[in-house]
Amino acid sequence: TVAVVNDPAPQAREDIEITGLETFEDLDAEHVSTPVDYDQEPPVGGTHSSTWLNCGTYTQEVPEENAVHSLEHGAIWVTYDPETVPQDQVDTLQSALPETYVVLSPYQDMDSPITLSAWGAQVALETPGDERVEQFVNKYWQSPNAPEPGASCIGGLDAPGLAS
Repeated sequence: TVAVVNDPAPQAREDIEITGLETFEDLDAEHVSTPVDYDQEPPVGGTHSSTWLNCGTYTQEVPEENAVHSLEHGAIWVTYDPETVPQDQVDTLQSALPETYVVLSPYQDMDSPITLSAWGAQVALETPGDERVEQFVNKYWQSPNAPEPGASCIGGLDAPGLAS
């Protein structure tokens, strides 16, 4: 289990180095009601739906535009390829994540089995036991780098497949 306090005040944690981390600058935070074609898969920010996705664990793919809005609020979006990651590894991954401000969902055709995304940051992983899961959570969960850190992660859209 990750050693973080639930719902901390957003705080900068720039001193954590994460091998393989990609960062993306100058992401637009405009709200739209149309589909968005993102440069990254899964996306890490940019134009998105005006309705955020309720944080939780999903058994089906979620709408990207709503998940990006959750990233805007300081959530982490953890995606896994359902073709290559068995359920026991999904369970291991879920147990390593905070209970709030996280979206966990399948995502087809990723370049890696697991991808962790936050607003403007992403890292690809092979296994849920990778130490970078904890590093990424500690650096980006409720990060002030998100445009609206601490804004609600509930009261938005429940996409199909919401398990918890």
